[in-house]
Amino acid sequence: MMPAMKQRALSLRDLLLAILSGLLLTASFPPGKFSFLAWIALIPLFISLRDKRPHSAFKLGFIAGFFHFLTLLYWVIVVLGRYGNLHIAISLLALLLLSCFLALYLGLFSTLASQMVGTRFSFFFMAALWVSLEYVRAHFFTGFPWCLLGYTQYERLAAIQIADLTGVYGISFLIVLVNGLIFRSFFMKNQSERISLKWEWLFVVLLAAGTILYGFHQLAQKKVERQSEPLLNAAVIQANIDQSVKWKPSYQKKTLETYFRLSNQAAPLKPALIVWPETALPFFYQDAPAFSSQMRHFSDRIGATLLFGSPAYKRKNHQIQYYNRAYMITPGISLTGYYDKRHLVPFGEYVPLKKYLPFLNQLVQAAGNFVSGDRQGPLMKKDLSLGVLICFEAIFPELARDLARDGAQVLVNITNDAWFGTTSAPYQHLSMAVFRSVETGLPMIRAANTGFSAFIGASGDIFSRSALFEEAVLDQSVPISPSAPATLYTRIGDLFAGALVLISLLKLLAIFRMRMKRKGS
Repeated sequence: MMPAMKQRALSLRDLLLAILSGLLLTASFPPGKFSFLAWIALIPLFISLRDKRPHSAFKLGFIAGFFHFLTLLYWVIVVLGRYGNLHIAISLLALLLLSCFLALYLGLFSTLASQMVGTRFSFFFMAALWVSLEYVRAHFFTGFPWCLLGYTQYERLAAIQIADLTGVYGISFLIVLVNGLIFRSFFMKNQSERISLKWEWLFVVLLAAGTILYGFHQLAQKKVERQSEPLLNAAVIQANIDQSVKWKPSYQKKTLETYFRLSNQAAPLKPALIVWPETALPFFYQDAPAFSSQMRHFSDRIGATLLFGSPAYKRKNHQIQYYNRAYMITPGISLTGYYDKRHLVPFGEYVPLKKYLPFLNQLVQAAGNFVSGDRQGPLMKKDLSLGVLICFEAIFPELARDLARDGAQVLVNITNDAWFGTTSAPYQHLSMAVFRSVETGLPMIRAANTGFSAFIGASGDIFSRSALFEEAVLDQSVPISPSAPATLYTRIGDLFAGALVLISLLKLLAIFRMRMKRKGS
């Protein structure tokens, strides 16, 4: 981007550059092994934005965003079509509308970024603006923080340890900063920019070096701590139950037999905890005394706590409210602990605004009718505290933070990613779960119906994981601390992102006032 702001029509070259950025962004996310592309993915877009007025910049940003989200979230068609029983045309329309909505953020970024051109440390402010918009996307209209830019680096452990200070937003900030600085290095034109660039390079090099050094320090420290911490022997059961038959009443007995069979394989390992996935029991556990009796007997016989998912309901004010629930059965204890999912999937577990827009309920009849659970603390097993996240909840940092602040020693994520089929979504879902462990400094036990089940360390390292659409029994000795010290992120939350939102607003206000003065003169 250059200081000149003369109007120039969008050329085919500009459009192709914007599309290229969108595709490079998608390629940097899993399942591919091209996370390095994130560090250069925005450069084609920046090239296309040179000399563009705000409305042209918006168009190019929107186009880049549209192609990015269209190729990133293509699996929405699979979810809505194959499992939601919606017509392919409606599924495609839903994907297009979602891609257009999310593309608005990149369009807005490009519009506002074009106003920052020519200012000192412009790409610092652009990186702040990017994070600000990610933060808004993560919270606006229930929030959809799926695949924020920082998640591309989930396998680069040294680079992501700063998440225990800044959350995932710190990595997003650094990626955009590097993109901008590389661009300016190749497309600067005047001497004043060259002088400014020296200081910007110094700032970014120091920031990147500090990030990596901090990462290696944290990895080494956690490795030492892990050696002295007590171990929790745990097992994860992945039964690979076919989604098309899972909810048939005639298949319930076979489903339970499958889980018992696989759990018996883990019994010789003497696990203290066995985890089954979300809705492992496709019936109301609270109304199935025969099955619940078998579960308790099994738990007592092998001496392991069972944690599993099952739908539940409560009668309240002459109405029935349904919950997506995780139950915990502890040997020798008659009381069953449970956790109700707090953050539901819109159009999957409930229909937003259906009271005011009843036609939406007709369009998505396959959607559930669940209600959100109240905030609950971790599930307690004697001296062990388990923080449960159900499915989609693993992409929301604030939920894991709440559990960590309430004393959780281990995060347990139960999910049913069978809805995604063999698309890229299960890979993306796992990559985001990694950050919850880094942010909170807590290990995670992840049980999925069809994969990926996994054990994730407090540093984000994946100790073991299953394959997709296969039966699996995973076992691991998980290091836990009796009183794990809270990370800075656990204590202060998204203060870093909030500070960047404030900086962005102040910068835009300053630009606006300067433009008004120029017009006045």
